[in-house]
Amino acid sequence: MLVQNTVITGMGSYIPEVKKPNSAFLESQFLNEDGTPITNPNDVIIEKFTGITGIKERRYADVQLNSSDIGYFAAEKAIINAGTDRETIDYIIVAHNFGDVKSAAIQSDILPSLASRIKHRLGIKNPNCVAYDILFGCPGWVEGVIQGHAFIKAGIARKVLVVGTETLSRVIDPHDRDSMIYSDGAGACLLEAKEEYVKRGILSHATRSDTTDEVYYLFFGNSYNKNEDPDVRYIKMHGRKIYEYALKNVPVAMKFALESSAIDIKNLKKVFLHQANEKMDEAIIHRFYKLYGVPTPEHVMPMSIHMLGNSSVATIPTLFDMVLQGTVEHQKVEDGDVIMLASVGAGMNINALVYKM
Repeated sequence: MLVQNTVITGMGSYIPEVKKPNSAFLESQFLNEDGTPITNPNDVIIEKFTGITGIKERRYADVQLNSSDIGYFAAEKAIINAGTDRETIDYIIVAHNFGDVKSAAIQSDILPSLASRIKHRLGIKNPNCVAYDILFGCPGWVEGVIQGHAFIKAGIARKVLVVGTETLSRVIDPHDRDSMIYSDGAGACLLEAKEEYVKRGILSHATRSDTTDEVYYLFFGNSYNKNEDPDVRYIKMHGRKIYEYALKNVPVAMKFALESSAIDIKNLKKVFLHQANEKMDEAIIHRFYKLYGVPTPEHVMPMSIHMLGNSSVATIPTLFDMVLQGTVEHQKVEDGDVIMLASVGAGMNINALVYKM
C-alpha cells in the first residue's frame, strides 16, 4: 500500500570562513550587568567559558555578507543536492531572528523578507512559489520543517525549501561574556512529497511555547557599558534560567515526539540537538534517556559547537549536513536509521522531530 512521505531530498549549508578563536577575546573589556568591571582576568573568564560551553572557536560571516546572502548559499546547495527543478518549489520558508544586519550597523533590515530576497537570488520566477519568514528563536529551522511537512500532508505543496540563517555576530554586546557564545551560519533542506510503499521521512513531531515567566529569558537589552548609546540594543539572556527550563522541558517534548512515532528508544540512532551549550546539551540527552530508564548510547549526539559556536537557527541544519557529508568524527547516518532533531530557544519555544532516513 502506498503511503505519502515527507522526505528530505537535499541538504546544504554555509559555514563562514572567518574564524574567531577564544584567544581573540583576551583583550576584551568584559563588564557585569551594572557596568562594573569583572574582577577575574580574561584568561580565567575564557577558561571557565570553555569548560561550560565547550566552545573553542566560532565562525563569523565576512563583512560584505548578510544573513540573506549566506542563506542563499545554503539554499542553492540544497537545491543542487536534491537535483530538483527550482521552479517547481511551492514554498520557501526562512527562519532567522534579526534579518539582515549589515556589519557595523545598528538596524535590522527585513523589508523585503529574507525569503523574498533568497527567492530572488535563486532566480525563481514562479509566482506560485510562496516565500515567507518565520521568527521562532533558535528552533526556527526545525519549526519551518514542521510547517513544510504540514503543507505537504495537507496536499497544498509538493516541495518546500526550508532555510535557517543568522549573523548573530552583528547583534552581540562586546562587553558581555555571553557574546563569546554566538556565531554565524546557514543551513537548508528541500522537503518533497513521495508516494512510497515504506514509511520514512518525517514520522512525528512536537512543539510547545512557554510565554508566562519564560517569555523574556532571551531579550534585546542595553550594552553593559553604560557609556554606550542607550537606544542601541543587543541580544541578552538569563543563562541559568534557560538552562533550568531546557533541562526540565526539552526531554519531555523529545519523549512525546518519539512516542508519537511508535519508534522504540533502542532504535533511535542519532539525536541532533541545537548547539547551544555543550554542558546543557549533554544534560538534556542524559535526562531524555533517563526517562526511559536506559543509559545514553555512545556517540548518539553529534556536536559542532566546539568549532562553530551557537549560530541559532543554523546549528541543526549545518550539523546534519556535516554528518551527511561524513565530516564529523564517529558520526554517520544511513538509509533506514531513525534520528531526532530537537531545539530550544527564545519565546521560549521547544520542538522535536523524528525522522527515518
